[in-house]
Amino acid sequence: MELYEFDKSIRNGRIICGVDEAGRGPLAGDVYAAAVIFDEDTVIEGINDSKKLSEKKREVLFDKIIEKAKAYCIAKATIEEIEQLNILNAAMLAMKRAIEGLEIKPQLALIDGNKSPDIDIPAETVVKGDAKSQSIAAASILAKVARDRYMKELDKKYPQYQFSKHKGYGTKLHYEMLEKYGISPVHRPSFLKKVLNK
Repeated sequence: MELYEFDKSIRNGRIICGVDEAGRGPLAGDVYAAAVIFDEDTVIEGINDSKKLSEKKREVLFDKIIEKAKAYCIAKATIEEIEQLNILNAAMLAMKRAIEGLEIKPQLALIDGNKSPDIDIPAETVVKGDAKSQSIAAASILAKVARDRYMKELDKKYPQYQFSKHKGYGTKLHYEMLEKYGISPVHRPSFLKKVLNK
């Protein structure tokens, strides 16, 4: 209940949206973000920071969040944008797109982390927000599940890299596949300078 209470304490009659991103760390793929607005009396059991939940649990909650949200939007920034802007700015762009894509305009955005995207509504950053706020935690689940599904699609296109296992993160397996097959069009070159220099 604490995550719901946190949002309640900030809301003060305003429409708030929780915002989070997924995929800042991986060596491959787009970066995703989501924004979620709940009615003030909506409580979803089991919502937590997406990193603390199993994949199965996240999938179940994904459907519940979409069903119960007053509005939600999942957005992304592409590999090209990551390379052009750097990963932090690309993540901010994905967040901005998620907020601006909401069907209802929020009066306050609660942003996970310590940096806010450039948006035309008031924003509050919340460090470790996905463990404090229900709406941020919900956004973290939507972004994470959407990105994982996208990585599974990439896995079908580039099966040799085994993206469905590591989701693009820099695991031992992923580096082994990079050594073997080189860099694909869905890798982020700026993240792979060491591999490229070899």
